[in-house]
Amino acid sequence: MSFVKTLMNGEQGLFKAGSLTAMQKLALRFVVVGLVYYLFVVVEGMLMRIYAVEQISMISQDQYFAILTAHPLVGIFGSTYLIVMGAFLFLVPFLMKKPIYSLKLANWNFGLIAGGTFTFWAAGFISHYAPLYTLYWPLPADFSQFNPVGGAIFVLGIALIMVGSMLFVVNVFKTITYTPEGWEKQPAGRLLGSALGTSGIANIFRKKKNRREHLVPLPVAAIARGSVDVALNAIILLFTGVLILVFMVAAILGHDLRESAIDALLYKNWFWWGLDLIADGLVLIFVAGTWYLLATMITGKKLFMGNIARAALLVELIVSWTVWSHHLLSDQAQPAILKVLSGEMVTAFELITQGLAFFIVLATLWSARPLKMTNELKFLLGGLAGFALAVPAGIMQADVGLNRILHNTQWIIGPHVHVAILVGLTMTLYSAIYFLFPILTNGAKWYSQKLANIHFWLHLIGGIGMGAFMGMAGLKGMLRRTLYFNGEFDLYMILAAVCGTLLLLSFLAFFYNLVMSVGVNGVIGIFRPTKNVNKDLLPAE
Repeated sequence: MSFVKTLMNGEQGLFKAGSLTAMQKLALRFVVVGLVYYLFVVVEGMLMRIYAVEQISMISQDQYFAILTAHPLVGIFGSTYLIVMGAFLFLVPFLMKKPIYSLKLANWNFGLIAGGTFTFWAAGFISHYAPLYTLYWPLPADFSQFNPVGGAIFVLGIALIMVGSMLFVVNVFKTITYTPEGWEKQPAGRLLGSALGTSGIANIFRKKKNRREHLVPLPVAAIARGSVDVALNAIILLFTGVLILVFMVAAILGHDLRESAIDALLYKNWFWWGLDLIADGLVLIFVAGTWYLLATMITGKKLFMGNIARAALLVELIVSWTVWSHHLLSDQAQPAILKVLSGEMVTAFELITQGLAFFIVLATLWSARPLKMTNELKFLLGGLAGFALAVPAGIMQADVGLNRILHNTQWIIGPHVHVAILVGLTMTLYSAIYFLFPILTNGAKWYSQKLANIHFWLHLIGGIGMGAFMGMAGLKGMLRRTLYFNGEFDLYMILAAVCGTLLLLSFLAFFYNLVMSVGVNGVIGIFRPTKNVNKDLLPAE
């Protein structure tokens, strides 16, 4: 088979987009667009790495900080949200063995998040709106520094994403609890209770013979519990966006509302509570659920300590609501009681809940040895390694004393954030993609195993290396969101850029492997509409 024919039609022509169900196509659309946004993030990251060492004439400082603002948001919403939601909207009905509640809601979910991401990215690119992702008050409404029109469009893009996120939550819970047409009535209340973990907690205290069967698979329960945080996060950030938008629109109409009564400390607590529902709640819950699914599917065994795992997910959900204050440990106005209880004690408890998930997954894998080192297993182990490094790094920061040294330095964004996201979260998502690929494509095979191996090693080394060198710069005093022109930290930034190059090459190897596996025609085909969608929602058995 010629290279051109393979490029157009995929490896051995096995993949036929026209044979896919509407739900398979939709899940693939989420993933493909999420991967494109991931490429945006990697390229922007490399531009910032280069700019931190030597200023590029084609990029102004205003443009640099606009990129810095959009960079994490594109990674969180444009890439991670799309990949996660696409996978979960497929997995919930697939594991529940019933059609998705609403394909129309799922399509709106996709369009709003993909479109909202492009909207805020374009607003920042054109207007250089750059209050940084923290959006600390009154920075977002500083009209002497930022264009209010650009700011209004930027916030509008975020608002679209939040609305799309709410549609995802509705679709997930309705799919779990509703009764499809023509089916026997399903117990919505018991299904909801099982999804939220009450059955797992109850079974811990029941004798073995009296334990009830769980109506909802454990991965679906994790998706449901993470969706609660998605909903809360969407409500909080949507309210925050509306607040900022009011100030922006008023400025456009010639009214300055910056003297209005906005309590900065209350605003910061409110904002970080909402944002931390993603960082410390949603990510850990969704990741744990994905680990559980992958561990059981890879081994073919039941999850070790399944009831404990269900109960721990519910505890993690509650912990995620009370942990935000570690972001304010260095804020002098923050009450000491919040710093100690929320910032230190509850944060330290996350080491227990995530450590428990880590142990359960490894015990499940250990019980099934020997195991073949498949792509999904390798990336699952890489994801576990990423969180094994990043979570303790975060716990170290959640100490009032150490926080005075580490706060707002490259340590925060390197060993903690980048290792958690790039190695822990992203490698877990790659594991899920490798696992779901044959299911979503009706048995298509990967074009090259060598490319898959290159993808794994370059991503693992690049992600850990970048975090390490950024952390070293942070320990030397390099602040985040700050440009240095004296070359003091150039060596660390150059080494971090080398590791970033490995990440870029890793992604290109993966994306090339994906395109060669399904073909350009196959990629285009997943964006074509499917006929008879109401009868064509679930993949063939």
